[in-house]
Amino acid sequence: MKNVHLSLAVCVGIVSLALSNQAQAQTQPSKQTPESTEIWEPVPPVVTPGTVTANTSGITPPSDAIVLFDGKNTDEWVAIKGYSPASWEKTNEGPLKWPVTDGVMYSTKGFSARSKKEFNDFQLHLEFKTPEKVEGNSQGRGNSGVFLQGRYELQVLDNYNNPTYVDGMVGSIYKQAIPLANPSRKPGEWQTYDVIYQAPKFNKAGMMTDYAYVTVLLNGILVQNHAAIRGTTEYIGYPKVQPHGAGPILLQDHGNPVGFRNIWVREL
Repeated sequence: MKNVHLSLAVCVGIVSLALSNQAQAQTQPSKQTPESTEIWEPVPPVVTPGTVTANTSGITPPSDAIVLFDGKNTDEWVAIKGYSPASWEKTNEGPLKWPVTDGVMYSTKGFSARSKKEFNDFQLHLEFKTPEKVEGNSQGRGNSGVFLQGRYELQVLDNYNNPTYVDGMVGSIYKQAIPLANPSRKPGEWQTYDVIYQAPKFNKAGMMTDYAYVTVLLNGILVQNHAAIRGTTEYIGYPKVQPHGAGPILLQDHGNPVGFRNIWVREL
């Protein structure tokens, strides 16, 4: 009887090991490419947002807001090359020199923007517009991004009649959370992001004890509803957990002249 029990234990162990190896093989591909984490279906429904008059200059910041850009200068920002934490945590390229025209600052090829101030939980408002002249398609059209705490990208992209992988379209948490709808305006029209962000929590050992969560409205339409952010934004591969404290707002340069205005934060 003892030998029977031993044989059963060995068999169970072999099966468990095989299942474990199979699970690891499924979750950790041997070779990862950008396409490995692209999702193309189901496509979020198109929703037409409310109209905006041509001379609307955006919502006036509330009395307790920290204004990061008021249309006058880029004093609240520094320039960085790249947009990973390794790019901005220890170095910067000095004052941000994105051009400011008629109350709008435009991303300049070669440098991304990092806010001087850093935040934990916050409410963020910003307005953006992609180039009116349509060039390129998919990810090559009006591409930028808003990195929350410098690590988690809320995608900016011209997705007006411009299909792309759905976990990389405007309103997505890039390659993590697909938007609930696509309320994109036409190229060259102003669009708004309103974001409620809750920072992740880590214990003393640096292990994550709770995800970051984000709720996002794009042009007044809910596109993320308390979505969990599992880790850092990665172009290739899967999110990584990196313990951190307060972090900045990053505006990504992706080679397209995207305009930004009326950027403010309320700490929560």
